[in-house]
Amino acid sequence: MAPPAESMVHGSKASPKDLPSIDRLLHASGPAAWVAEHGHQFVAQQARELLDELRRQAVAGALDAHALQPAAVEAALQARCESRLTSRMCAVLNLTGTVIHTNLGRAVLPEAAMQHVVAMMAGPNNLEYDLARGGRGDRDSLVEELLCTLTGAEAATVVNNNAAAVLLTIAALASAHPGGKEVIVSRGELVEIGGAFRMPDVMASAGATLVEVGTTNRTHPADYERAITERTALLMKVHTSNYAVQGFTAAVDEAMLSAIAHARGLPLATDLGCGALIDLSQWGLPKEPLPQEMLAAGCDVVTFSGDKLLGGPQAGLIVGSRAAIGRIRTFPMKRALRMSKLPLAALEATLMLYLRPDRIARDLPTLRLLTRPAESIRALAQQLQPAVATAVAPRFEVTVVELLSQIGSGSLPVERLASAGFALAPAGTARKGVGSALDALALALRQLPLPVIGRIAEDRLLLDLRCLEDATAFVAQLPALAEALG
Repeated sequence: MAPPAESMVHGSKASPKDLPSIDRLLHASGPAAWVAEHGHQFVAQQARELLDELRRQAVAGALDAHALQPAAVEAALQARCESRLTSRMCAVLNLTGTVIHTNLGRAVLPEAAMQHVVAMMAGPNNLEYDLARGGRGDRDSLVEELLCTLTGAEAATVVNNNAAAVLLTIAALASAHPGGKEVIVSRGELVEIGGAFRMPDVMASAGATLVEVGTTNRTHPADYERAITERTALLMKVHTSNYAVQGFTAAVDEAMLSAIAHARGLPLATDLGCGALIDLSQWGLPKEPLPQEMLAAGCDVVTFSGDKLLGGPQAGLIVGSRAAIGRIRTFPMKRALRMSKLPLAALEATLMLYLRPDRIARDLPTLRLLTRPAESIRALAQQLQPAVATAVAPRFEVTVVELLSQIGSGSLPVERLASAGFALAPAGTARKGVGSALDALALALRQLPLPVIGRIAEDRLLLDLRCLEDATAFVAQLPALAEALG
């Protein structure tokens, strides 16, 4: 770039005529190197947008002349190119204390799943090709046998998430009934999941008519029996995994409900939501109903998630009788909700881990984090405390504290696990400005190269170390945190 005009004095306002041309800017040494790396079209577009922005500022009299110095313009162009090529999705360190965090990607995929995904995405694969027959295949077949083996189901199919699984199940089974499309559900099970997505809305979207029975806290067998008419197409039971009603309660279990449904020739579907495949109580965790138990109790269809307690990718898993799954699989809506090859590969590899139950707590990250002993987490906190204290001093004090982790924000949200971590609070006894100080600290943590996500509670910023398996990556960022806090 040519040197700026003599009229451009530091502190004076820039004029639009002082802007360099696109050609002159791109032939400077820095931009020329970026063109070689990223291509002329991309860099030229960023340069054009930058100069348009600078021109608008200059016309408005809001641009200092020094902003058009060659080094300043090149630096602005480089920053613009780098920002445009920076992925919006990035890895973070989840120190919130919530293991299966809805907003942070839920379950962390096991290493075997990631390796299988990379291998399958690197080239063509048999997504819908039957290698034995040499013709078109069914993508469900990649995981159906695994799901049947693990749950005892006669058949299985999969869709892109559990809300889709419930939607498809209701739509397919309700449409098959000649008399009507009424679906009977207990009033106490009309749950709302993330994003204000409510079970009544799901049913309406599926073209079914909701029939509520019982009350919020108590539903009896007779409530279902009285509600069944010739218009009834399906009985539905929903496991309330994201809240609990305690006290004076009553509910009808799947065994009793299946007897009621089958006596009238009706199917029974159960949505388990978070969907554990193994009894978690063997590790001291809350026991969740299992798909295999629901099927044994007589349910015709069971739906559950792949990316919660199961520990895999986002998926809606549908298992059940051969007749019911057949209707679901052939329902027209199924194609719109099917899984793509990437999550299918991850799901297959995750399900295979369950064939080796003795190793599941080691190989499945979700279970490994949930079963991590509190004493080992506390020892890690004590080991890292001096380095963290040095990074945030003198503005903040760091204390090792006992904490309670949460299993999931939408899965078993009321259950707590003993844990440990750090409490960071402004130094000194003055309480004025505590909130803004903690907000600034939380922002500095989020703006690290590997963002650190904690939570603010009781005038402290808490960093729960239950999900911190790579302490080296955390410590490596502490100098950058110290610099940001300045």
